Amino acid sequence: MDFNQLFRDRTKDFSISIIKSLSPLPYSDDLSIIRKQIIRSATSVAANYRAVARARSEKERFAKICIVVEEIDETQFWLEIIDELEYLDSGKISNLRSKCDELVKVMTAYKFKLSQNTTL
Repeated sequence: MDFNQLFRDRTKDFSISIIKSLSPLPYSDDLSIIRKQIIRSATSVAANYRAVARARSEKERFAKICIVVEEIDETQFWLEIIDELEYLDSGKISNLRSKCDELVKVMTAYKFKLSQNTTL
């Protein structure tokens, strides 16, 4: 199994889920700011994970995965805010948070593994 392709697909699918879940919500100043931030962070996870696979060195790969971890953590934060403000129904937000939590765990573990193999 090609784990790189698996996680390229998972991060892209997660980004699409975020966009689709938030697009139907009504526009308001506070919600627009949150929507913009979470879409940026979620799509950044997918884009930067793709860059991990194309890294020219282990140091570059480690730097890119650090960005991925930072962005998925930010996405997790915005999901918490959306949940606490009750902008999405509980089933939808629960599903998104679950997917995000899984990605946080996987990406953090991958970052740790790379840190053990990379001379920084």
